Parts: sequence; C-alpha cells; structure tokens
Amino acid sequence: MRVSQKLLVLTVRMGEQCAAWIAAKAKELWRKDSAPKKRSSDGTEAALLSIRIPAARSKLVFFLFVAGFLSVMGRAFYLQCGIETDFLQRQGEIRYARTLPEPATRGQIVDRNGVVLASTIPARSIWINPKESLSQITPDQMRKLAKLLGERYGDLRKRLYAKRNKSFAYIARQINVDTAQKIEALGISGLTVNNAVRRNYPEGKFSAHVVGFTDQDNRGREGVELANNSVLSGKAGSRRVIRDRMGRIVEDIWVREAQSGNDVVLSIDSRLQFVAHVALSKAIEKHQASAGAVVVADVQTGEILAMSNLPTYDPNSRRKLRLENVRNRVLTDAYEPGSTMKPFVVAKALDIGIVRSDTLVQTSPGKLTIGDKTIGDTYDHGLITVSEVISKSSNIGTSKIALEMPAEMLWQMYDVLGFGHSPKIGFPGAASGILRNGKKWRPIEQATISYGHGISVTLMQMVRAYTSLARNGDVIDLTFKRTDRPAQGIQVFRPEVARQMRQMMMNTVKDGGTARLVSVPGFTVAGKTGTANKIENGKYVDKFVASFIGMAPATQPRLIVAVMIDNPTKGSHYGGTISAPVFNEVMESALRFKGIHPDDHDASSSAGILVRGIRND
Repeated sequence: MRVSQKLLVLTVRMGEQCAAWIAAKAKELWRKDSAPKKRSSDGTEAALLSIRIPAARSKLVFFLFVAGFLSVMGRAFYLQCGIETDFLQRQGEIRYARTLPEPATRGQIVDRNGVVLASTIPARSIWINPKESLSQITPDQMRKLAKLLGERYGDLRKRLYAKRNKSFAYIARQINVDTAQKIEALGISGLTVNNAVRRNYPEGKFSAHVVGFTDQDNRGREGVELANNSVLSGKAGSRRVIRDRMGRIVEDIWVREAQSGNDVVLSIDSRLQFVAHVALSKAIEKHQASAGAVVVADVQTGEILAMSNLPTYDPNSRRKLRLENVRNRVLTDAYEPGSTMKPFVVAKALDIGIVRSDTLVQTSPGKLTIGDKTIGDTYDHGLITVSEVISKSSNIGTSKIALEMPAEMLWQMYDVLGFGHSPKIGFPGAASGILRNGKKWRPIEQATISYGHGISVTLMQMVRAYTSLARNGDVIDLTFKRTDRPAQGIQVFRPEVARQMRQMMMNTVKDGGTARLVSVPGFTVAGKTGTANKIENGKYVDKFVASFIGMAPATQPRLIVAVMIDNPTKGSHYGGTISAPVFNEVMESALRFKGIHPDDHDASSSAGILVRGIRND
C-alpha cells in the first residue's frame, strides 16, 4: 500500500470519529435547548439553568464542526486525487520506502563424485541505527556482544562509534544462526537481525586453492568461485519495502524473485586431494621446506584430478588469513625447472632425425665452454648414448644436442608446449612464465635453456607439456571441469618419438640406476627429476626447487603426477630424494581410485629415473 493511501485511510477513520463526536455533541446541545426548565423550591428557576443557550449558537457550533469535518475530508481527497498526489507519494517513499536486493542462491561446487566442496547455508546479518541505538547500548551489552563476535571490546566500540552519525551500520555479517540468536537475546535496543546466507566449505583447507572463496557479498574472490562466478551467482532479485523510522521493515510493496545459480562439477577427486595434501605435508615437514605443490592429471581427458598447495588456509575462517597462504603456487609461482626440461630437447632431436637413442655423445671432460661461459656436469660421464644423456641427466650432453638444432626451431617447440603463455585452464591468476624469443638467444642461452636454466615455468605448465610425452606426441589443454570426452591435442612429436622417450625414462630403473626411491608396485613408471637453484634479486642463491614429474603405467600412460618442493633445508635437496616419496604415494592412490590395472606383474616395484647433475639434477 502506498504512503498516501495509508494517509487517506487514516483520515477517513479520523473523519468517522469526528462525525460521531459531532453528532453526539449536537444531540446533547439539542437536548439542552429543548429540556423543560426546573424550578427551585421558592418557585424560581435553578441558577445553573437560568441562562439559556440560544438555538442560533448551538446551530453555529454544529455547523462549525461540520465545516471542520468537511475540511479534513476535502484535504484527504486532495492528497489522494489532487494535482500533488504523485509528488507526495514520492516524498513518502523517499522517507520510508526502499528497494532491497534479493540475492540469488549461489550454486554448489562438487567434485567428480558428487562430494560437496562449496555450498550455501543460512546465516544472519545484524545491524543497528547508530543515531538512534548507540547511546542506549550499555557497557555490559557491549562487552557481551564483543565476546560473541570474537572481537576486543575496545575495537568493537571504536568501530561502532565511528559511525555514530550514520543511520545504518552492520554489527556483523554472515554469522551463524546460533550466534545471531545469542546476540539477539542481549536485548540491545534497535538491533535488527536479517536473514542472510554464507558459503560453507566442507573440505576446508584440503581443497582451498581449488575452490577458493567468496566475499561478504557472495562474489567469487579466489579459485573456482572466482573463475565461475557468473555461472554460480544466478540472477539477483529485488524487494520494495516500507520501513519505519528505526529502519525496520513493516510491509512489502512488491517482490521480484531471484534465480538460483547453477552447480559446477569439477574434475577434482576429493579423496585424491586429501592424499596429496597429507603426502606433501609429510615431505615439507621432513625436509623443513618453505612450500610445496602437487598436481595430478588424467592424460586422456586433460582433467586435473588433484591440485594441492602448501601452506594452505581454511576458507571457512579467514579473519586472520595470511595472503602468503592464499598463493596458488601451482599456477602463479614461476621457477627454473632444471632437468625436467631435458626430455623435450632430446625428443625434438629424435623427431627431426639428427640423433637416435643409441647415438654417442662425448661429455668428457665434464665441462663445456660456450663463448666466455662454461657449463658442466657433476661427474665426467665420458662417451654416453642419447638414452644415457637422459638417464644420467647430463647438462653437457643435452646442450650439445640442443646446439645441433636452430634456435628458432627449439623456441617454436617450447612455444607450442605452452611455455611463455598463460595456460588456457579457465583459472584466475595463472602465470605465463618467461621464455625469450628464440631470435634473441645467444648460444649459451640455447644451451642452458635445454637443461632448464634461463627459462621460468609454473608446475601447471610442466604438467601440460609432459602430456606430449605421455600421449602420442600431442600436447593437450588441462581443465578443472569434469569431462568424459577425450582431449584433442596439438601434435608436437611423432608418436614413435613419445614412445622412445618413455622407454628412455624407464631404462634407467631397469638397468639398475639410481631411481630406487621412485616405485609404484605393479606398475611401470617413467619420469624425470629436476633440481634447480633459486634466483633472488637477479642472482642464483644456495636455495633449491626440487621436483619430479612422472607418468604411469609407462607402457600406456593414464596419469601424470608432478611434485615440487620449494627450498628444502634439511637433508638432501635433490628432486628424486625429496619428491619421489610424494610421487609414489599419490600415484599409487590415483591409479587405485581410477581403477587402472597393473601393467608390471613380474616386478614388485618400478620407477622412473633418478639422476645426478650439477645442482640441477
């Protein structure tokens, strides 16, 4: 009902009361005029009635009342139907009518098995009118309120009194229903509790970097919540209401219903996500590392089955959140990959036919001068085959192979593999890394990039690039969305080259090499370790990034697991020593969850390569 309509109803009721009162008064006056005169005992009229009220006067009073009533009724008619009706209605609505947003129910985020990772639950928002209510809050109420909100008394008081001249101030938003009821029970004058919603993350810290979180207005701010905000949000509605002077809603004028958001089904397996988190936590604690990350990908579909980052955070409790913990290292932290880059150079050389797996490469005397720079291996490996260049992780062997090819050809290969580009993964904040254009390379750059120095990448970029070795030489884009369709790739190497590279990465284990720590019982494994010095302020420092990227079953890969440990300070700093145990645990669980059958029935364990190099493994 509009404000002027309410005024009309009120005026009519007043008019009815006035009319009744006028009628009663008129009747009383008429009775007085026509009443028989009483006489005293001595025959005279009583003093009280000795003065008669003239009939003209009583009629005048009656007509004055009627005129007043008609004036009030006329004013009511003028307000309702007169020329200023719209103006008065607008003025009334400005003072008391408000249009409030009706938020849409945000869609759920679920994993590939339907496990809820993010949902919307009932909550409450509490506010007051500081102008009206603040002076009435007692110190005892303020102390109890602060305790329920988990704030210091002084901080809460300062926060509220900073808005003492405002007509609206939130006390709390998106708090749970129980807490809101306890706050309401404090009896604070003018306190208003409104229905609200908030996001709940059942998996908490285990899936935080995947799912992300929303702000207090239920807008995505990190992770899938941000990347799929438009899908999850739905379409907000609105509600036109009348408020009283305290700001409380007294009546709805109209409501436009909101449209709920859609659910998002992820490729993530929450069981594997938990396994990855636990395995990574143990490695970081054991080696006193600064951080770490794990990625698991399905080679056939490009689905990301797990992505774990440490340190992490709980999206349900962000009051004391450290920004350092929110960093999604898999996607945002670029590092020098070290020896995990070597297979691509060898694969390209095989692909164009300048070498075979048994081609001999001279690496003596363990050092190689290129221009005015010298590179080297940890050991003098002597005359070795191309296959041994991979198994022994020879920087010199890889560099010599790289220098046999045009720089532009190598750069184009790296470019197609995705280095230097932000991955098309539909995820916010993915870094592109650094890859200089091949036309600008000097020979020393061409050599060092071949073994993972002078280039920066993210772990997600490395996983994408390794799909070319795990598949038939084609590289595919990765996704966080569940899909059953095989991915379509871009051909980088011939299929037989990819098979040769996998065999090279398996041969070291079979030949009794140094890969004893990488093993998944019942499965063949192919992989590559990397250990690279970190760069700080433009200089290499005595800190390392240790990594391992492997695939299984190696005979026909289904899964890739990539592990990265940042700055281990206790024990070994080599990728095979630190990252291998994490790989073993995660890969074994992933194969089991996917129901993939063993391919190595004779061996109790099988592993990829664990090689030694000069601080870049």
